[in-house]
Amino acid sequence: MAKKDYYDTLGISKGASTAEIKKAYRKKAIEFHPDKNPDNKDAEAKFKEAAEAYEILSDGNKKARYDQYGHQAFENGGGFGGGGGGMNMDDIFSQFGDIFGGGGGGFSGGFSGFGGGGGQRRVKGSNLRIRVKLTLEEIANGVEKKIKVKRKVQAPGTTYKTCPTCQGAGQVTRIANTILGRMQTSAPCNACGGAGQTIDKKSADADAQGMTVAEETVSIKIPAGVVDGMQLKVSGKGNDAPGNGISGDIIVVIEEEQHEKLQREGDNLHYDLYVSYSDAVLGTSKEIDTVTGKVRIKVEAGVQSGKILRLRGKGIPSINGYGRGDLLVHVNVWTPKTLSKQQREFFESMQEDDHFMPKPDSTDKSFFEKVKDMFS
Repeated sequence: MAKKDYYDTLGISKGASTAEIKKAYRKKAIEFHPDKNPDNKDAEAKFKEAAEAYEILSDGNKKARYDQYGHQAFENGGGFGGGGGGMNMDDIFSQFGDIFGGGGGGFSGGFSGFGGGGGQRRVKGSNLRIRVKLTLEEIANGVEKKIKVKRKVQAPGTTYKTCPTCQGAGQVTRIANTILGRMQTSAPCNACGGAGQTIDKKSADADAQGMTVAEETVSIKIPAGVVDGMQLKVSGKGNDAPGNGISGDIIVVIEEEQHEKLQREGDNLHYDLYVSYSDAVLGTSKEIDTVTGKVRIKVEAGVQSGKILRLRGKGIPSINGYGRGDLLVHVNVWTPKTLSKQQREFFESMQEDDHFMPKPDSTDKSFFEKVKDMFS
């Protein structure tokens, strides 16, 4: 894939001044900073792209080479802007930490940063992913589910001590000589895996990290209006992390169970109501299912097959809180397939009767008009 133009990456023109280049980079770096976008690979990639663009355009010589030859000017070079993308997050903060209003990786706004700031890195435990099946009634009204999960927790009797290799920082810093000069790089400590702590004592049933598996009942509040495939997060209820780490989360994936009589379409519901020929002619009342219980509706005499009755507010609440959908009742006149001799004689005698002749008027909407009304 072709590399993106550095000017487009920072959103500036080729005539931008040094101050404008610096300002544009700082804006992009703040927008896609890892602390603002945790576990977001796309934001991390854009953060690195912005740093790569700034590393070239902020240097007068490199900028001139780029303006003349484009990315080809650095294809055989080294370093971050040399096409190799060799720096990690800590490299970026080490080289451009002054851009953010202070040394190291922290912004003046108080981000924790990745390196150079001096703080101890806290490892986060892994997330758990579970599926929860919901009926249409539960989706319509909201529900609280109690789910049993097995999660990693610190084993009783396990204690930790400061990692002697990184002195609790969770990372080690190295100085390397590159074509751009001496560069300071940081990487997670191999001894403690970035946790800043190692096991001091652990029980016999604990794993190598001092963890064990325990079953726990977790209460999950599910709001009304969720849809199939939607993911909800329960913070801090995933696997624990060793030492002073942060617990992971539970990712709840919603599965919607099929209703016996109701079909969902967004926030609206559809119900097929079948009436006999005599009920269609004479009129009737019918009891139908809704997500809030049964209701009785009136079917007017002379109703036509395909008529749609709209029950406002009897659908699904909007997940965003913008009202509630409707229940659309589709009337289907059931035509008998077999008749007795007497019944057949009756309908044969009515074939030429004026009352049985179709007489659609302006109030009888076409199929396409009815479909249009459904979505209005």
